[in-house]
Amino acid sequence: MLAVIEEPAGGAAIGEVLIASSAALVLTVALLVLGLGHRAGRVALLGNLARFAERRSGLPGWVALPSAIAGVSLLIAVIGMYWDIALHIDVGRDEGPLANPAHYFILGGLFGIFAAGFIAIVLPEGKPSASAIQIGETWWAPLGGVLVSAAAAFALIGFPLDDIWHRLFGQDVTLWGPTHLMLIGGASMTLLGMAVLLVEGQRAKAAEAAAKVAAGVAGRRGANAEPTWIFLLRRVALCGAFLLGLSTFQAEFDFGVPQFRFVFQPLLIMLAAGAGLVAVRVWAGRGAALGAVAFFLLIRGLLALLVGPVIGETTPHFPLYVVPALVVEAIALRPGITRRPLAFGLWAGLGIGTLGLAAEWGWTHVWMPIPWPSELLPEALLFGLAAALGGSLVGAWIGDRLAIDERPHDRRLDVAALAGIAGVAALIGVALYKPAVEGVRATVTLTDVRPAPGREVEATVRLTPADAADGAEWLTATAWQGGGFVVDRLERVGPGTYRTTQPIPVNGTWKSLIRLHRGNTLSGIPLFLPEDRGIPAPEVPAPTSFTRTFVADHELLQREQKTASGWLWAVAYAVVLAITLSLLSLMAWALRRLSAAAPPFGDGSGGAVRASARSPRRSRAPRPPRPAHTPGGA
Repeated sequence: MLAVIEEPAGGAAIGEVLIASSAALVLTVALLVLGLGHRAGRVALLGNLARFAERRSGLPGWVALPSAIAGVSLLIAVIGMYWDIALHIDVGRDEGPLANPAHYFILGGLFGIFAAGFIAIVLPEGKPSASAIQIGETWWAPLGGVLVSAAAAFALIGFPLDDIWHRLFGQDVTLWGPTHLMLIGGASMTLLGMAVLLVEGQRAKAAEAAAKVAAGVAGRRGANAEPTWIFLLRRVALCGAFLLGLSTFQAEFDFGVPQFRFVFQPLLIMLAAGAGLVAVRVWAGRGAALGAVAFFLLIRGLLALLVGPVIGETTPHFPLYVVPALVVEAIALRPGITRRPLAFGLWAGLGIGTLGLAAEWGWTHVWMPIPWPSELLPEALLFGLAAALGGSLVGAWIGDRLAIDERPHDRRLDVAALAGIAGVAALIGVALYKPAVEGVRATVTLTDVRPAPGREVEATVRLTPADAADGAEWLTATAWQGGGFVVDRLERVGPGTYRTTQPIPVNGTWKSLIRLHRGNTLSGIPLFLPEDRGIPAPEVPAPTSFTRTFVADHELLQREQKTASGWLWAVAYAVVLAITLSLLSLMAWALRRLSAAAPPFGDGSGGAVRASARSPRRSRAPRPPRPAHTPGGA
């Protein structure tokens, strides 16, 4: 007997909404009690923890403690994210939001990040930095803390908006649903806030050390400088986490069930490599790009092991980024080029979009669910190179703003970064267009290789017209949400005739399809779809032989999606877009504010920030001048 899907396909049950809302309220009240109690001098916990973190790190407590909390929280959230995606690929919809264990990791991690930003806001006494934002008469919040809180709040808002979205439009089982992008985008943007907070903390420590030297006060060992190994570890981890965040948008391709055009994978990899590696190299200096990639590979490797072999879900794959990092570091060897970030960004983008793209192409044939075929080459080169250039210009702008203490800002970079953003937006807009192929049918013959109830088949597919898959980016059999995941590239056995190379399940709750991606079209036919009472939708059986016409791919992959009025879709997308643009505008404004608040060059607390950070030493009182030599002696 075939299984029937019963899980709801709309919003969460009211009871679960109330439970989640109550838990969020309790946690928020507890956070407010801690924070406002600290400001009032009634609760000592945060102050004690901040002083301990400052002693251990050498950074101000309002940087050290929130950074530690945010780092742990981000790791928890990213584990939850990849686990959640794997669960949806292997199992399908949740029985409810509280029935999915991965959701607790995501929610807990995001709330932890928000708490880190809030703690950074409430900890300082007095004005912590020149870029701080005044909240009250005597209350100044570090700019980085405000950014971390805002980005985390943006991500957390995605949860209730996601439930509303499901009620209006059904469950969109794609990573790139608007509210899903809010969740991962907000978490990724917190890393910029953490970078800003770190710069503010280093400025504060440098200014404190300079003031003590000017006053002739010897610094206590470890009080004014961050130990070398901690500084290097912190900087490399932050840079690697930034690359990790930029790469989360590739997850559908990492798992092997992309619902958008294949050209998006090289586009997104080149964009992340350009923006991430150039930014960290301009900001953090020699070796930072390679260090960021090493951290990225460590975390993503551990995630792949955890989600795949340990938990037992589909394993997420990932890009390599090693050659793009080597290209960036090699270009940076040219004397003085990193002090000209516009030129550095252009040369790095060119290298990433050519040599880096070629290396990632090869890597897909080593360890990616769907390798890049030769048919993808023209578009991959065009879109990948353009994305690498655009991303590198944006990365150069970000890195230059973070490193403003060392050199004057090149205003031409502002225009170049805007051009890069516009170019990348145009590329994404073009790539999003994915109509269904027209007039293509498939006659399918199924041969059982395993009998019911766990029926598995070998499929022979004859296309009409026979050249329908010539030059296709992919022609695959995909089966998912039945307790596992299968993606099989069909082999050609004759003119217009193709065959699967491994058994395809057509039983239980499996959803099994033939998917065709040629040019800008994405289409598919069902081999088998179970009855789904939550939508509701009838079963699409898998007889021994049948002929079906290809339809738009998303109609099969997102069969939970509801039909809604065009104006309602437009309003919903406009609301999400407005919130997103507000966050991005805040980030850009904050980086400009950080840059504008940089200390003047040569005052002892500005240009020396990185020098003192790279070679941390205890502060020394100036030596007294030698007595003037008196002829004849004393």
